[in-house]
Amino acid sequence: MTTTITRKPTILTWQGIGSARLESVRLLVADSRLRASGRMIAAATAGTEAYSASYEAATDQSGGFHRLLIRATTAEEERQISVNRTEDGTWLIDRGQGTERSACGGALEVDVAGSVLFNSLPIRRLGLHREAGRHELPVVYVSLPDLSVRVSQQTYTTVSVGDDTSVINYTHEEFTADMTVDGTGFVVECPPLVRRV
Repeated sequence: MTTTITRKPTILTWQGIGSARLESVRLLVADSRLRASGRMIAAATAGTEAYSASYEAATDQSGGFHRLLIRATTAEEERQISVNRTEDGTWLIDRGQGTERSACGGALEVDVAGSVLFNSLPIRRLGLHREAGRHELPVVYVSLPDLSVRVSQQTYTTVSVGDDTSVINYTHEEFTADMTVDGTGFVVECPPLVRRV
């Protein structure tokens, strides 16, 4: 008999370190499955316009990405996109003008620019917060606020494993950071960008 571990819904919130940004998400976790409903707000910075974004996301029973619906709003416009991964590994990307189908380089994960929730998904799926490992992953990367989609390579490497917190190095293109995660694999701090409050 398999035991299902279900957690009560919880809310996690991260604020920017030295920048005006905020992410808050309501999570429902059952074993490896996860459902998330979140919002991100970012003030304008040099070269980046202010935006807000809301998202709904879910993983499948293995902890792999399943679906994302995201809406982004700037002063000038509002955009929406849905990204779904089918059981056979096909990605369906819909901007409201017909669905694009792609293998997306065999990606199992989605990352949304500026969101640390999505960094937690591969860490949890691969158990990098419990046992040391290193994984280079193709990822479906959604940028904000334009919601453009591309496949990029990201690397997750365990730096240290502890009872309460672990440290995972995250590398994406020119950016690298040592993220502290809690015992369940959710990001606590990602300097120099955000920390949980």
